[in-house]
Amino acid sequence: MPIYEFHCNRCNKDFEMLLMGSDKPICPTCKTDDIYRLLSACGFLSKGEQGQTTRASAGQSSCSGCSATSCSSCGH
Repeated sequence: MPIYEFHCNRCNKDFEMLLMGSDKPICPTCKTDDIYRLLSACGFLSKGEQGQTTRASAGQSSCSGCSATSCSSCGH
């Protein structure tokens, strides 16, 4: 079930909302539909080399000492 983040143009508030199918989001504060969806970073769990679980989000590298934002650049 996707949870999306939105910004309201009328009251300038950010909020999250669970949307299904053709649901139309409205601002829970001022009840307007003058909103836009924000780009959200997704989170995920990753297994380290010794099997430990680490929490990360898109744009973070799980390689130690790596500054790349994608493992496709180093092959891991």
